[in-house]
Amino acid sequence: MQTLSQDPTAAEFTQDPYPFYERARETGAMFHWQEYGLPCAVSYASVNAILRDRRFGREIPEEQATEKPAHQAGFWAIENHSMLELEPPRHTRLRGLVLRAFTSRRIKELAPEIASLSHDLIDKIPRERFDFIESFAQPLPVIIIARLLGIPEENAPELLRWSNAIVGMYKAGRTYDDEVAASDAGKEFADFLRDYVAYRRDKPQDDLITHLIAAEEDGEKLSTDELIATCVLLLNAGHEATVHTLGNGLKAFLENGCAPDLLGPDAIEGTAEEMLRYDPPLHMFTRYAYEDIEVGRNSFKRGDQVACLLAAANRDPGRWEDPDRFLPERPKQVNASFGAGTHFCIGAPLARLEIQTALPILFERMPKLAIVEEPEYAPIYHFRGLKSLHLSA
Repeated sequence: MQTLSQDPTAAEFTQDPYPFYERARETGAMFHWQEYGLPCAVSYASVNAILRDRRFGREIPEEQATEKPAHQAGFWAIENHSMLELEPPRHTRLRGLVLRAFTSRRIKELAPEIASLSHDLIDKIPRERFDFIESFAQPLPVIIIARLLGIPEENAPELLRWSNAIVGMYKAGRTYDDEVAASDAGKEFADFLRDYVAYRRDKPQDDLITHLIAAEEDGEKLSTDELIATCVLLLNAGHEATVHTLGNGLKAFLENGCAPDLLGPDAIEGTAEEMLRYDPPLHMFTRYAYEDIEVGRNSFKRGDQVACLLAAANRDPGRWEDPDRFLPERPKQVNASFGAGTHFCIGAPLARLEIQTALPILFERMPKLAIVEEPEYAPIYHFRGLKSLHLSA
């Protein structure tokens, strides 16, 4: 495969990575990214194949595992119990237990609450000029997930602060200070949840933490450490994905002059999927090879790490016609934004529900929304989201 160079922290890349993805895809289904030292899949077929291949996984092979630095301890105390980083059989057990509490019925029941909160947030927004990210996109998902878990929503700003610090561990070019901040946030978050879980054991309610405590499969329950890691994962993954999808999606919708009826009952599902495809919140997801494997013309040894570039897969012209255009009415096809296979995002139904519920209400209440300042993306990778989105109503 061909080697390409691209600094993932460079401003021109973080503001628009898609020209690089196109250049990479022209070399083939996979390329070697010099700065990461990783082979990267860029076609939809190769990304989907790797994500679904059980010979690849998230958990580092045992012989390659190393002791983590002491200054990262708070982060890894959570991460080591997160099902995002585990493989079967432990992943299967954890996911099964979580799905007993995080049911599709329970998620669907949140629609009226999402709608009510959307109206409450809009009521507070000044019509002349406002930052959509700060006023709407950030508070909506973090408050909903807090309510779902059963955590008092006055803790939402603290949850948001911890979440932002923890996900800093995943960004390209992270510093020592970023790692310390992630570790400190992980410890503070875990301590808070440990106390709250103990409280819910004594005083159960109809909330997700209580249901996770009670969830049982084949006589096994979640340990406290597993329960804490699951709550952190649900908050971080659910919050980050929805914030960025709302912001990136609304930007694309407005910049392309889309008609409000594309957010109507018959069209919103397709519009939401196009928002997820066109400019997704997560761009890179990595896997380890668990045996010697061939993918297409490329060979991998056990322990090799491979990156799947989800956003590049979503712009593959081999799967989508005119993929660089934002077209809400395009025929629906499964995109790569939530992953695939064993680690398909468990929070995808909630993220979709929030997008499909909140955006129609936003346009119903503010039909003349317009961008009043050139949007700028946060200078981070491999997440992609706007620093701000200044609008007038």
